[in-house]
Amino acid sequence: MNTQLADKVVLITGASGGIGSAIARQFAAEGAKLVLHGHRHQAALTKLAVALPTATLALRADLTKEAEVKKLFVQAVKQFGRVDTLIANAGAWESASVPLHEKSLKQWRYTLDGVLTSAFLCAREFFRQVKKQRRGNAVLIGSTAAVFGEAGHADYAAAKAGMAFGLTRSLKNEIARLAPHAKNYCGGRINCICPGWTVVPRNAARLTDASMVRKVTATMALPKIARPADIASAVVFLASDALAGHITGQTIVVAGGMEGRVLWQPDEVDPSIA
Repeated sequence: MNTQLADKVVLITGASGGIGSAIARQFAAEGAKLVLHGHRHQAALTKLAVALPTATLALRADLTKEAEVKKLFVQAVKQFGRVDTLIANAGAWESASVPLHEKSLKQWRYTLDGVLTSAFLCAREFFRQVKKQRRGNAVLIGSTAAVFGEAGHADYAAAKAGMAFGLTRSLKNEIARLAPHAKNYCGGRINCICPGWTVVPRNAARLTDASMVRKVTATMALPKIARPADIASAVVFLASDALAGHITGQTIVVAGGMEGRVLWQPDEVDPSIA
């Protein structure tokens, strides 16, 4: 099926990570032109950009800083003339599990800035561009933590929930006015994808442990841990006006039918195929 994404300009934040790089590869396979954002992992970002078979621009920016976000979009538009799609994938994560009564205000602010404020700044700059070009769509990357919560990571869950629900559902009404529906155009759209457990570099080692695999798949109707390509495929679908032109304001969980309850007992899951 033709996504009609060839030559579309797609800006992906957090593109050097496991999910971000998979999203970049999927869009490149569709012939899109890519603006790849990174912050701390420039070597990985450059390596990815060189490997992709499409026009690519790799840029560094701290997305919690207003001036750097503005510069990111100025450079993207200077290079390609427009930005058709924003993929807001970057986000802050504190690996240590810290209960709320022990969590510092510094950590709380760091996470909210890294997840929610960065999404706001990127969306705001993108919407300013959408207003000029009268076209555009966005996909925000949330988390199942936004849907089910996550003990020890209330900061992250709260920030992702803000993206997945309040921000996505408010902005669907705003982008539709900036890029209005027309006879030959579906109208501006914004959606959110919430990945569940996904095999990425920061957790790959943990997910080789059979007991851990059984634990994390126990709440999934499909007892398989996602791979980055599973998330990337959903992102590309939502970014395609040809395929998802009447879908906006939606928060889609890509997590094998995860629920907030145990669905599988340990002896019912085969960790070797999960």
